[in-house]
Amino acid sequence: MALDPEDLYEVDSDVPDLGGAVLLHYFDGFMDAGSAGKLVAEQLLNSSEHRVIARFDVDRLIDYRSRRPAMTYSIDHWEDYDAPELVVHLLHDADGVPFLLLTGPEPDHDWERFCAAVRGLVERWDVRLTTGFHGIPMGAPHTRPLGVTAHATRNELVGEHRPLPNRMQVPGSIAGLLEFRFGEWGHDASGFAAHVPHYLADSTYPSAALNLLGAVAAATGLNLPDGELREASHEAEAEIARQVAGSEKVADVVRALEQQYDTFMEASGKESLLAESVEHMPTAEELGNQFERFLAEQNGGDSPER
Repeated sequence: MALDPEDLYEVDSDVPDLGGAVLLHYFDGFMDAGSAGKLVAEQLLNSSEHRVIARFDVDRLIDYRSRRPAMTYSIDHWEDYDAPELVVHLLHDADGVPFLLLTGPEPDHDWERFCAAVRGLVERWDVRLTTGFHGIPMGAPHTRPLGVTAHATRNELVGEHRPLPNRMQVPGSIAGLLEFRFGEWGHDASGFAAHVPHYLADSTYPSAALNLLGAVAAATGLNLPDGELREASHEAEAEIARQVAGSEKVADVVRALEQQYDTFMEASGKESLLAESVEHMPTAEELGNQFERFLAEQNGGDSPER
């Protein structure tokens, strides 16, 4: 006997009319280079009053032994337990337009049942679009324009974003499965992945989050404030520039990445990718490893957090 997806969540008794609203989602636990998706979710929650209108049963969805929640021990007793939450927040943009944010740990179990449960909420509230966001590492320097990869259940939802030029198989995620299933069910869904220089993938990189927030705002029509992210981005770029200027070795690495990026962009519209000139250059991974080692040395062995 199939379990009822509605048993996975509880809904607040006082939910206003949400017809035509957008549901955004971000889940901890999957790839998020530069913490781009996490920063966007935090920006949304910090820039608007919000309240929880639906709560999922994490005891059924989360494997606590693989992702143990933090507990605080004080002297002779347990003082606090950081219980995981997978919830839907009701927020409003700068124009007062309501929208939803589903966020929390990515479910470990019952993916199909969870997707069906989210579908139930989408249809219950007459949500017009579901959109996810996160960051992905790219072999590109921070000194060049960083893009955003878009994908959706309909071509019209991708907009002017350039699609990836190839077909690939990657590890699945609940965000990806949600978009895939929603397409099968006839619901509009999309996703955005901000490009993050791979040597900054393990750091906090607000510039990528800023690009991501802009893409989400453009796709949804929401007026999403970005002041805090913009300020953090300026500070992070200044710190990166300081570290690059402080070492000729690092500057050489960045210049090599710039050359590789520029060569690719110049050739991207031609039949040949100028393989001969690119062939003898260090790979993006090799250059990134050099940069990461330098930054670790400058920070006492730890990756820099910005």
